[in-house]
Amino acid sequence: MRPLALLFSLGLTAAAPSAEAAQGFSFASIDGGEIALDAYRGRPVLVVNTASQCGFTPQYDGLQRLHERYGPRGLVVLAVPSNDFNQELASEAKVKEFCDVNFGLTLPMTEITHVRGSNAHPFYRWLATEHGFAPRWNFNKVLIGPAGEVVATWGSMTKPTSGA
Repeated sequence: MRPLALLFSLGLTAAAPSAEAAQGFSFASIDGGEIALDAYRGRPVLVVNTASQCGFTPQYDGLQRLHERYGPRGLVVLAVPSNDFNQELASEAKVKEFCDVNFGLTLPMTEITHVRGSNAHPFYRWLATEHGFAPRWNFNKVLIGPAGEVVATWGSMTKPTSGA
């Protein structure tokens, strides 16, 4: 099966609850407030660590296309800006403006967030500890299934629309 084709083979119905569910985590939203993964229970969520000054930054286009095409059917695409690889802008306001102006992003986005190491967000620490996956670079992708299970992970080289 082609990498992101898994997104579309999942279906959008809830599966049985998982003991290792990702849904207990929440992120601070770039727009203020909170993005709770619990709010997406029963829906697949593609979580992507992003950066504005990376060679993979054009993947924002593909993320937005996934959001527009499959969001109405239940897919959530969550961008997690991170400066862990020293390629993110200096503030949330600059990141938001950059993404609005250059990509017209309407998908949910977190504040600038650590995704690796001891300062990593609890979701990413859980992902590394329980699933052996820590982003090695920007635009690594994690597919969370409708029951909160980790379905698949992909590196930067896999484009968001691969197999779509």
